[in-house]
Amino acid sequence: MADEEMEVSSAHSSSSEDDEIVEDTEQEIDSAPQVYLPDRPLEQGEELTCDLSAYLMYHQAQTSAPCLSFDIIQDRLGANRETFPLTAYLVAGTQAADSHVNNVIVMKLSNLQKTKNADSDNEDEELSDDEDDVSDPKMAGAMIKHMGCVNRIRSTVVQETALAASWSELGKVNIWDLTPQLQAVDSDQLLSQYNKDNKQNSLKPVFTFTGHTTEGFAMDWSPTRPGVLATGDCRKDIHIWKPTGSAWLVDQRPLIGHTNSVEDLQWSPNEPNVLASCSVDSSIRIWDTRAHPAEACMLTCNRAHESDVNVISWNRNEPFIVSGGDDGFLYVWDLRQFHRKSPLATFKHHTKSVTSVEWHPTDSAVFASGGSDNQIALWDLSLEKDAEAEEMEEVPPQLLFIHQGQNNIKELHWHKQLTGVLISTAESGFNIFRTISV
Repeated sequence: MADEEMEVSSAHSSSSEDDEIVEDTEQEIDSAPQVYLPDRPLEQGEELTCDLSAYLMYHQAQTSAPCLSFDIIQDRLGANRETFPLTAYLVAGTQAADSHVNNVIVMKLSNLQKTKNADSDNEDEELSDDEDDVSDPKMAGAMIKHMGCVNRIRSTVVQETALAASWSELGKVNIWDLTPQLQAVDSDQLLSQYNKDNKQNSLKPVFTFTGHTTEGFAMDWSPTRPGVLATGDCRKDIHIWKPTGSAWLVDQRPLIGHTNSVEDLQWSPNEPNVLASCSVDSSIRIWDTRAHPAEACMLTCNRAHESDVNVISWNRNEPFIVSGGDDGFLYVWDLRQFHRKSPLATFKHHTKSVTSVEWHPTDSAVFASGGSDNQIALWDLSLEKDAEAEEMEEVPPQLLFIHQGQNNIKELHWHKQLTGVLISTAESGFNIFRTISV
């Protein structure tokens, strides 16, 4: 992997044998860790430290060029996996400063161990160098040369073949067969041969659509119809793709309704022909893709946010959509009452733009949000304010957890096969973690 160096690391807490016992009780209280809220400025002498006792697992990974979009590849290792060590497969796209050296990267993250923290039974036991090596997480990556920066990338499985769709800054959407890369990352020998043969520069997409008149970001594979894809661009156009054997038939007639850039798309998890979209025009729209493109829009909320609506996520089990915008607000919409233009729930915690949001794959009340304020927040709609408990007024009772440590967070995804595991990407790299809260 000469062109794209990658590394993965674990987060561990440590303690010094020379720590002194503080005799003064008041000094103990003053030096005790305090709960930090992200909008509070640090005072002189204060610093932030990660409380690893709040994590069941926490790892970091980096690539030499930022991957600002990624997706989790469905694997064959089983569902509801909780036993450590864990393994995950990802596909990501780079945004290098030189647009001629970008890649699609298929990654295997393996030996993801449970995080050691101060509460561990073995905190006093030091690992030998050999044991440390065994416990280290591992990353393997196989690359595909990509023309232009990857604006967004999404994966799916069609007839047991893993595919990825990538939105290029050059205005093209490519479909990639990830079979050779997945085989390579599973074998050191095959990966070495893959790199020796310089496969990354010779592989071509299995299909490319050039019908968008400009670049875009919005993209989603249908969860109910394998191979069906929707893509939206920065002009305002949404195109629907349908598989035809080894290729795709893309309707050249865009869905008509939005008046500005389409930022995100989400297929209904239950209705095969229903699609949701959000836009810079501040609206969220629901479409029936069986209808003529000029008549496909069924429902519209024109002022869903005060400004750009950046991201949406469709609940798998309830008729809810959660949206996040440039205004920093999160809104939960009940589609049964969408015509009232009033959200079911409103949350204002992020201090800058919301850049990613996603419902938990099995718990219908839980979702995660990430933003340009370098925060990931976990939310639980089932929680209510406890009148008897001491609570901070500025913190919504539904806010479960705040994760920090990344710079300019762009995307997050729950791993559907690893219980409670979240993966996020930012300009500073990837975080792979599971909290004690979910």
